[in-house]
Amino acid sequence: MSIVSELVRDVPIPRMVKVKQRFDNSKLENVADVLNEQLQQDMIQRLIKPGMEIAIAVGSRGVDKIPEITATTVKMLKSAGAKPFIVPSMGSHGGASSQGQSEVLHHLGVTEESVGAPIRSSMEVVQVGRLPNGLPVYVDKFASQAHGIIAINRIKPHTSFRGPVESGLMKMLTIGLGKQKGAEACHQLGFKHMAEHVPAMARIIMEELPVLFGVATVENPFDKVLKIQVIPAAQIEEIETQLQVKAKEQIPKLFFEQIDVLVVDEIGKNISGDGMDPNVVGRYPTPYAHGGPDVNKIVVLDLTPETEGNANGIGTADFTTRYCVDKVDYDKIYANGLTSTVVAPTKIPTTLENDQEALQAAIKTSNILDFTKVRLVRIKNTLDVGEITVSEAMISEIKENPNLELVADLEEIPFDDKGNIVHVGN
Repeated sequence: MSIVSELVRDVPIPRMVKVKQRFDNSKLENVADVLNEQLQQDMIQRLIKPGMEIAIAVGSRGVDKIPEITATTVKMLKSAGAKPFIVPSMGSHGGASSQGQSEVLHHLGVTEESVGAPIRSSMEVVQVGRLPNGLPVYVDKFASQAHGIIAINRIKPHTSFRGPVESGLMKMLTIGLGKQKGAEACHQLGFKHMAEHVPAMARIIMEELPVLFGVATVENPFDKVLKIQVIPAAQIEEIETQLQVKAKEQIPKLFFEQIDVLVVDEIGKNISGDGMDPNVVGRYPTPYAHGGPDVNKIVVLDLTPETEGNANGIGTADFTTRYCVDKVDYDKIYANGLTSTVVAPTKIPTTLENDQEALQAAIKTSNILDFTKVRLVRIKNTLDVGEITVSEAMISEIKENPNLELVADLEEIPFDDKGNIVHVGN
């Protein structure tokens, strides 16, 4: 037995109970029909002329209905006689390579066949301007040569800064469409200035290039489209600011102010740009964002298959497992860190041999007197917090919270002979 195994061997792991978290699950039905109706508005139709080559910027992960939204937009453009094409717009993601970014789109379900338009992927950019402080503004070369540009993205709170405009259409134009060089430029002076740099760069792009409109969505706490809106370029900043307020009202959350140990079964770029959404776990990679529960220790057990080794955000955790670390693609996570200038999320946490020891280590270091009373919460990932499990010590609190409901009896966490959790039903 190793020294580490000996140190954590006697730390008790609590019995857990399944809990349902109540959120408003209202969502927009017939997303494509609602979008198409908005695309038929005169103010949008007047922007499209026959023969125009139009670049559609697509690329954020986890956006609900993104293939359907993109296909609907393509169909309208074609019916108006335009020639739309897709530009992967995701900064340095996809390993900062043209092939990697095409593969990311494929994983999102956005292919030439599914949306009805060709994909033109390149990391080549052109400079279209410069901020007063000297930062250059870049745009994908293919998009810069188009007769028109359309951005599609979800409006949501950012994970590293706060401002009137955070993650959405303006960020898609500056960082997404700017590819690796654009993302690097926007991050150059750090997240302290991101709230001003993102909209400032987007304004330059909209002044210098023919940005036609944006298609913005706001999602409910279950990541389903709650609202979709087509926004002419001149109104993007004003309306995105309004939608950002609505998006913040929809953030899924954990209904606990303090947690001793938070166990996250999986993280990945398909879950959040930070692997796990800091807005949910309350642990941020920069000091320029805030919110969420006070969590003493975080355990990350595994990576999603879709993230393909990109473990960006794992450094936000305190503990992880050997099998998780063995899946890490360091080129991918280091590309994220070097581009964003935030390298804490790419560090490897204290690594234990299996799930059981990782949980025991977190409990042992959670700074409580009685380990049997640990406040432990376990979630699948930060996109899926409608049903969670919590430790026995939290039951009385659950019964007093109208947003929480006990849905099962207390059970031991099942471990296999290797000390890893048995995922029943998976």
